[in-house]
This record gives sequence, C-alpha cells and structure tokens, in this order.
Amino acid sequence: MHRLPDLPGRVAIPVQARGAPGTPSSPLERFNAAPAQDAERDLLACLHSLRWALRVAGHRPYPDTASLLAAADEAAYDLSAKELAEALTAESLPALPEDTYTAAHTALSAAHAAYETKFGHVFVISLDGVPEEETLDRVLEDIRSRLANDPEDERVVAAEQLRRLARGRLETMLGDAGNCANSPHRAVPGH
Repeated sequence: MHRLPDLPGRVAIPVQARGAPGTPSSPLERFNAAPAQDAERDLLACLHSLRWALRVAGHRPYPDTASLLAAADEAAYDLSAKELAEALTAESLPALPEDTYTAAHTALSAAHAAYETKFGHVFVISLDGVPEEETLDRVLEDIRSRLANDPEDERVVAAEQLRRLARGRLETMLGDAGNCANSPHRAVPGH
C-alpha cells in the first residue's frame, strides 16, 4: 500500500494539470505554482495580515477555488485583535464619485470622523452586491447603525467585513483581474 508522507498542518493534494505539462493554465494553478513570496504578496493585497497571508499561501496547492476561499475564511476568523487592527489600518477609503453632492460628502465625513473617534480605526464595509446608486445610502445607514455598537461588538462586525472584503478580492484575483490589488471589491467610499 502506498502512503503519502506526513505533512504536519498540510493536506497532501496531488497537483492536477491541464494543458502543457508544467504550464499553469488557470489563475488557481498559477497561484498554486507561484513562488511563496509572490503568493504572499498577492494575498497581502487582499488582506493586510502577514499571518493570514502566510497561512493561506502555506497550505497550497488548493484543489479548487472553493477550497482556497474556505482556507482564507478560516484564517481570517483566527485574526487576533492586533492583527485585525493592523489589517484595518491598511484599508483605504476610495473617493466618492465626482457627481456626489457636497452635503453627502459632509455627512459621510462627519460619520467617518465619529466612527474613527469611537473605535480608533477606519470604517470598513463590503459592498458586494450593492448597486452603485445605493452605495452612499448603504454606507451612511450602516455607519450610523454601527456607531451604536460597543467596541467589542464592532470589532466582531469589522472583522467579518474584512473577511468578506478579502474573499471578494481573492475571487477577483482568481478571475481575470490577476491580483487583489486590482480588485473592484471596495471597502467604503471615503471623503
């Protein structure tokens, strides 16, 4: 009987290739075959947590996208308070569309300031599935609602939003975009 070697913390998964031998043909195959530093760099663009990136990259190869996303989710759930704070610090606030009313900019700026004062970090929200024309209303509604949270409850909510952002960015990376840095998965319109 043939036994696979014991790989602590890893699951032995045979590499499956399609096309020319040695030439990764899909984004997942390219991710699986990338040098560790390249995979880690791409993952850090999805979620700025070194331990998360090392953990996700360290469990390659993944047999399919669902397995990679599940591993990324699991690693995100394990972020410590310090790692969460580090990841939140790295999140940026993209600008609102130019045709947004000045009053909306003012309201959003005030909401962001109140949130950052109360919680000590930037407000993050995954806007996947939210039509662009509803983005501003959704952000203002959520930020005002989350201002009522106590700091521990908000840490849990922010961690979940970061996990969802990382997942969306990974899905984009595995699509045609190439890496998480090019992802349309945005945190929240800024000021």
